[in-house]
Amino acid sequence: MLLHGSLDTTTDCTIMTRLTNTWNIGLVLLALSVPAAACDGVYRSITDIQGSGSQSPQIGERVSVRGVITLDARGDQGLGGFFLQQPEHDTDASSALFIYTRLRDGAVGEEVAVTGTVTEYHGLTELTAVDSIKTCGPASLPPPVSVQLPLNEAQRESLEGMRIALSQPLQIIDHHQLADFGTLTLAPQQQTVPTQLLPPGDEAWILEQRQQLLRLILDDGRSQRGPVPTPYPDGGLSRQTNFRTGTVVTGLDGILDYRYQHWRLQPLAAPRFEPTNPRPQAPAQGINSNLRLMTLNLGNYFNGEQGTFTTSRGARNRQQWLRQTRHLVAAIEQSQADVLAASELENDGYGSDSAIASLAEALGAPWRYVIPASRDPGVAITVGFLYRADRVRTVGPALRPPAEQWPGLGRRPLLQQFQPLSGGETVRLVLAHFKSKHCRNARGADRDQHDGQGCFANRRTEQADALTRWLATLPAQAIAGTLVTGDLNSYAREWPIQRLRDKGFRDLINDTTDAPAASYRYQGRRGTLDYSLADRALADHIVAARIWAINADEPRALDFRAPAAVSAEPIAPWRSSDHDPLITDLQL
Repeated sequence: MLLHGSLDTTTDCTIMTRLTNTWNIGLVLLALSVPAAACDGVYRSITDIQGSGSQSPQIGERVSVRGVITLDARGDQGLGGFFLQQPEHDTDASSALFIYTRLRDGAVGEEVAVTGTVTEYHGLTELTAVDSIKTCGPASLPPPVSVQLPLNEAQRESLEGMRIALSQPLQIIDHHQLADFGTLTLAPQQQTVPTQLLPPGDEAWILEQRQQLLRLILDDGRSQRGPVPTPYPDGGLSRQTNFRTGTVVTGLDGILDYRYQHWRLQPLAAPRFEPTNPRPQAPAQGINSNLRLMTLNLGNYFNGEQGTFTTSRGARNRQQWLRQTRHLVAAIEQSQADVLAASELENDGYGSDSAIASLAEALGAPWRYVIPASRDPGVAITVGFLYRADRVRTVGPALRPPAEQWPGLGRRPLLQQFQPLSGGETVRLVLAHFKSKHCRNARGADRDQHDGQGCFANRRTEQADALTRWLATLPAQAIAGTLVTGDLNSYAREWPIQRLRDKGFRDLINDTTDAPAASYRYQGRRGTLDYSLADRALADHIVAARIWAINADEPRALDFRAPAAVSAEPIAPWRSSDHDPLITDLQL
């Protein structure tokens, strides 16, 4: 028996330590039991609320649910709530919900009980009118469900609101909204416009639907518009950052969310980016070539003569126009072109204050521009030739088809013959810009026929037919041949290009390679809208025809409308337009 005053010091410390630990453990258990008791009750299964279909079977019902907060997006510029997931998962329906609320209780990694009303908001099942959030204590985040694309709609619905991880690397196929909403569109590989590969029709439409199942939008967990800096890449976008389409993305762990009609991943950790699509230098000119043609859609080059920038196209102010000009000049100079075939020029004549004159002046002393006998009436934008007078000369007048041979077809093509100053034959260049695919004012046969060609496919086909008929009326001349070039707003297997092939014109870009080519990118798909098409006589004079991929793969946020911080960076050809230039080398 131990008497007071005779307790062994070592034994005393051991006993006191055990008593203290037991007391601390008791306090912890007591602290945990209080919130747990507050969460006692009967709760509705989130899986039952989600159901097995596209909508909850319990819309409008008042329910109480319990789960773990996986992503909290209630902060400033957030999504207005948090994601709640049950630890267990039924494979037939999601075990997670979005909780739309301003109440601040609970945090990521805590279990909470929530009471609210079941709602479908544009396809997203959520709880709204939340009046109670009870904290039940800490909990482990549910492990991610490993998924791989493609995922069909039913599979996505079964994972709505849940934590997932992509088991495969994905690629950036679109960054059009990176600077607007902080999003990137991803897929396992680059996607080609169906009518670049297939004739218009059902097969092209089916391919487009299959491509959709291979897509996922990488979001940033915010609803902020115009985030500065952009959430991706790390540190924000800049002109020095190679963040082109084709960049590989890994480490994709987050919440599968549905909003604004698209499935998206709200990340729980920063993804990793690996550039795999380097910026290319200008193609080297063949030693036998004595004329280099650059074909480029300028991206609405409007110079705001007399200091006004009031049109809906192009630069909005002088600073933007100067940036646009400097980037275009960088691209043209680095291409080493002798002739520039330009489209989307402001149709404001050929005087000293015109857009084409401004571009020629910016390019420097050797450059001149072709002045046709008449303007292209009734259109906002036109096409034009610029050329280096120290390397080539024009031969004969610049021609357009007369009105009776181009009845109501919009922008007229332009023809000009060129000859190298060093000697050689003359080539006839025909520059065209066919009707766009936008559906404004489309009627009858010009409406979208849902065959993959978009609107105005009929008009573009009529333009192709009118072009070849006009060329057939021109007098025979001793020339090397004819090259039709420009933005034809048609992909490689669409009707207008096929009509030109049928008339003997060879597609120098697509007919010389098995790999799908691309000069333009729209909504995550790539293909050729820009062409160099040579007639049979010119075939032996073609040295090379290539796409210089400086624009379409680059983020739209890097163009002349970029924020001041980006615009202040060194001038380079990247994203000087939204179309890539074509480089065609000829031996004349």
